[in-house]
Amino acid sequence: MAAIHGVVTTGIYCVPSCAGRPRRENVRPFESAAGAEAAGFRACHRCRPYRAEPPAGAASALVCRAVELVAAGALDEGGEAALAARLGVSARHLRRMFVDQIGASPDQLARSRRAHFARRLLDDTDLAVSHVAFAAGFGSLRQFNRQMAFTFRATPRELRRRRRRADRLVADGGLALRVPLAEPVDFDRLLRRLAETAVPGLEALCATRYRRMVTLGPDPGVIEIGEGGRDHVLLIAHLPRLEGLIHVVDQVRRLVGGRSGYDPYEDAVRAIIARSVGPSAVSLHLSRVVRQYGTPVAGLQPFGLSHTFPLPAILARADLLAAGLDPTLAQALQDHAAHSEGQATAPSPTR
Repeated sequence: MAAIHGVVTTGIYCVPSCAGRPRRENVRPFESAAGAEAAGFRACHRCRPYRAEPPAGAASALVCRAVELVAAGALDEGGEAALAARLGVSARHLRRMFVDQIGASPDQLARSRRAHFARRLLDDTDLAVSHVAFAAGFGSLRQFNRQMAFTFRATPRELRRRRRRADRLVADGGLALRVPLAEPVDFDRLLRRLAETAVPGLEALCATRYRRMVTLGPDPGVIEIGEGGRDHVLLIAHLPRLEGLIHVVDQVRRLVGGRSGYDPYEDAVRAIIARSVGPSAVSLHLSRVVRQYGTPVAGLQPFGLSHTFPLPAILARADLLAAGLDPTLAQALQDHAAHSEGQATAPSPTR
């Protein structure tokens, strides 16, 4: 089943669960919202597809990997050529595969994701429009306004005036927003899973919420994940700045979906340790690394938090033997950290 349905007689696109029932001959299938938007369709006001995380469509391994990189911000600085080079293919070939399998180019997908995230921020929060633009990853207000007009046929201020009363979230400290999920989540089971792998100081849980330290660049922050509804979890973000919030939300969605670490770098560190000492000992070994090489953050001890996850630049040069790791494991972690540092600091071409 296609992830998105475009209705040619109305010019709108919907998720398959929408209550609207157009005639079958008037429905055009799309694998993504970006594909429907590229074809000229606009989001349905009834099912509001921008508030949902649609099921992944059928795509090749290369395109799936490219989509993950786009979601992680690969096009925030570099262009499609840099993304293609990272995947070992030409920009023309990558673009052709995207259009064939998703219905939109990588750049169109990235712009659609930013617009959808911005629309959710306009609904859920009282953030100023300018703050919404940069939190969603737009480089300027002009770019933001242009893309929102293209995607939703309205200005950001007009979209905010349309939000429903129940959309607005208020948190006692922090920024609250909904994180849509492709599959329903059993929140109690989610908390149990996260508790099994939690690293003391980096992560903490109570009966109703999961907390952890995160970093935006070198700066520390805290996120809290609480129960939302059948199709979303509630995120409360305490961050030093809003730029990059779209990527924080994506990492939360993937963590809830089953990834063991908050981001691919941490996930790989956990996997390397698990291969060496077994899954049951990962938290113990990783807690030593976090306490010794993570950045200490004062004032959060009452919540069970004290350190951020070590940055690749620090871990690549750390004396991991001092943390009680055997030489083979220490070398594997340093190699991975050095590789991650190289990817993070590689220059991007100008756009």
